[in-house]
Amino acid sequence: MSESSGLFHALRALKHRNFRLFFTGQSISLVGSWMQNIATPWLVYRITESAFLLGVAGFASQILTLVFAPLAGVWVDRWDRRKVILVTQTLSAIPPFLLAALALTGKIEFWHILVLSGSTGLIAAFDIPARQSFAVEMVGGREDLSSAIALNSAMVNGARLIGPSVAGIVIALWGEGICFLVNGVSYFAILLALFMMRVPPRSPTGGGVKAFASLTEGVKYVRQSPSILTVLVLLGVVGLMGNPYTVLLPVFASQVLGGGPRTLGFLAAFTGLGALAGAGYLASRRNVLGLGRVVLAATTLFAVGLAVFSRSSVPWLAMILITVVGFGFMLNMAGSNTLIQTLVDDDKRGRVMSLFVVARMGTAPFGNLFAGAVAAWMGVPNTMLLLGGLVLLGCMYFARQMPIMRTHAIPIYQKRGIVAPPTGEPYF
Repeated sequence: MSESSGLFHALRALKHRNFRLFFTGQSISLVGSWMQNIATPWLVYRITESAFLLGVAGFASQILTLVFAPLAGVWVDRWDRRKVILVTQTLSAIPPFLLAALALTGKIEFWHILVLSGSTGLIAAFDIPARQSFAVEMVGGREDLSSAIALNSAMVNGARLIGPSVAGIVIALWGEGICFLVNGVSYFAILLALFMMRVPPRSPTGGGVKAFASLTEGVKYVRQSPSILTVLVLLGVVGLMGNPYTVLLPVFASQVLGGGPRTLGFLAAFTGLGALAGAGYLASRRNVLGLGRVVLAATTLFAVGLAVFSRSSVPWLAMILITVVGFGFMLNMAGSNTLIQTLVDDDKRGRVMSLFVVARMGTAPFGNLFAGAVAAWMGVPNTMLLLGGLVLLGCMYFARQMPIMRTHAIPIYQKRGIVAPPTGEPYF
């Protein structure tokens, strides 16, 4: 494969053994995770028949991520990240096994789902910043980092193609409990991959600095970095007002499209198809130049796509439109991740990525509650239309900040050897 080819640039992170192990193990584990992501809201809707309680369940699954992620980022900067991930992935396997036992014995109740979803959110507060920060260690530096982030997104959304489709069939035939069981077992794949990695031990750092002071330093760093801050704000808007559309999909599949768990599974799978296409595009990019413009365009596409999707009532058209939604959503998330990881200083990576988690996931609980309450009042389609419009407001803010972001980012890119080509390709 020629080093000048787009495919080489897309796959270059796979030349690193540690990343290949992670990619393989996580690919298997994520299929189980996506099966549970479909089974959980369907189970909630089946036993409660309430759009509002779907929002409550989404709130419970992510509120502890918001509360604990900033402090978790402090410890991620201090601890060996591989060991942190080993612990968090081990703990992450426990809630699916408990959900499976309760569901398969017919004893599952709504409060069980709230408690176990909350525990998953608490674990994620430590797991996600650690995994995001560990990416640069798996590929040995920044050179192949954008490829690793894009391939990670492709991996997530490749699993999104398989997991929901399989989950829809499994739920229809055997019930939600089997999906939870498969997810619990799937964690052994990523744990094996982590054990097989050869990573130089990372000495604990920052032990003499109090956790709160370290956290404050990270927040101050972001406030003084307008490019990072603006990307985080847009992520927060998408997390708060864009991401909650997913908790309404069970109602949309049932009431608007007249389907069942298979329809929900296909909606999620087509979302993954669009996201996978977006990840392929991002992975093929040779560097981060012009990525700010891509993030803006992708987020606008997501918002408009969601608004148009809300008006669809024919299954085949809904599948096409939600593919567009998935494309825009993935490029917003992975493109923002790449921008931040390229701009951030290494010694603050864990704390900044914990703020990434807060913006990306920590805002979603309140968005889920908002979407559930509004949907109970004005219906799911109108709520999705409203969410798309609110995300567009965030895009307008991002567009206005672009000149300031560019001024901040260009000196950092130049210092790190990221130089604009003679063709005049925009820096940001």
